[in-house]
Amino acid sequence: MADIRDILELESPATPELTRESITGSDKPKKRYSSGAKPAKRPEGMHREVFALLSKDADMPPIFPSDTADGYKQMKIKLGMRKPRKWKWMPFKNPARTDDAVFHHWRRPSDEPREYPFAQFNKKVEIFTYTDDEYQQHLTCDDWTKEETDNLIDLAQRFDCRFIIMADRYNTEGVTKRSVEDIKDRYYKVQGILGKLNGDKKLYVYDVEHEKKRKEQLGKLFERTIEQIEEEQFLLGEMKKIEARKKERDRKTQDLQKLISQADSQNDMPRKSDKKLPKKKVPNPARPRVDTNYIFQAVETAGIKFADFKNSGVSLRSQRMKLPPNVGQKKVKGIEQSLQFLGLEQSPPASEDICQCFNKLRSEMVLLLEIKGALATCDYELQSLRHQYEAMAPGKTLAIPAQLTNTDLDIKPNPGEIIDVVGSPGNPTNA
Repeated sequence: MADIRDILELESPATPELTRESITGSDKPKKRYSSGAKPAKRPEGMHREVFALLSKDADMPPIFPSDTADGYKQMKIKLGMRKPRKWKWMPFKNPARTDDAVFHHWRRPSDEPREYPFAQFNKKVEIFTYTDDEYQQHLTCDDWTKEETDNLIDLAQRFDCRFIIMADRYNTEGVTKRSVEDIKDRYYKVQGILGKLNGDKKLYVYDVEHEKKRKEQLGKLFERTIEQIEEEQFLLGEMKKIEARKKERDRKTQDLQKLISQADSQNDMPRKSDKKLPKKKVPNPARPRVDTNYIFQAVETAGIKFADFKNSGVSLRSQRMKLPPNVGQKKVKGIEQSLQFLGLEQSPPASEDICQCFNKLRSEMVLLLEIKGALATCDYELQSLRHQYEAMAPGKTLAIPAQLTNTDLDIKPNPGEIIDVVGSPGNPTNA
């Protein structure tokens, strides 16, 4: 309770708290202080943890973390008859240095002398060398002389191929000024030629033109003015607005197509309000036909419109093959079945040509599905008209021309997809 009151910053009760120890008495022996004086009382308002850090009587925390299993306070001193080993201030050398510098550290004289352990981290780049005959036969260049190449190799050995420092030391008075890219280009060309002569398979090729263009673009990006940055931000904002309007227009087009499909399905189903009205005898009642003009409009606008990734920055080419969110689940399932029927991968490697061809293939698959749906709807309308004609004129049969039916067309449906050609008045097939 005392800890809880201390955390909540509550005042201690005037009367002592009634505990078991206050009634029965504590078996623990009272603490005896070596100095004879009691420890200082914690000031009012000071937290217990802060006072514990200031108190000298409490055990101070160890300076170095203990790695023992029992912990620092549970460690027991093991006394023995042997004398403790001594430590001595002894000299040592670092084999990574070439100046024979002597350093000192504490070490037990009984330990065997060993190599300085941190010398293993002194990694050096292996610099190639060449002879005069090799240079005359393979390494001659119009822009570089042998003295300049020798100076370049010497700087690479001295500074471990730190090309910025090499360029600073190389560009002195009386020599041709070279950029960092020129120095790196010459170094890697010489390294590649000598590597081929030695039979190395892994060779590094340095593209100097690409590196120069990259730094030039970074320089232009860094030197932009505030007006240019604001103009770029404005153009990015306008582009986002155009994309948002485009998505909104596509969404409204899809909603309109859904409303048209629902209206057509409601026209095909009998309405309950018509049963309550008095029936009038109308000679030769004809079933209302579905306006199929929207079918041809849907076919013309069918397909998938993939987003164009023209934003600044880095983007994955595989994002171009991602289907837009406005593609329905039925179309996605039809595309997957068509790809499986053709034996193609669902996610092929995203190269430039494959992205374009794969997106065009899926767009044409969606167009094919739309055409099949429109064809099934038209066929259903023809069959409905034929049945109505036969019902109104018993004994007569309406001959539908062959060019209006899809029996002669070689169009195979997707595997697993069932198209209701005839359909039923209560459940027509929608495109």
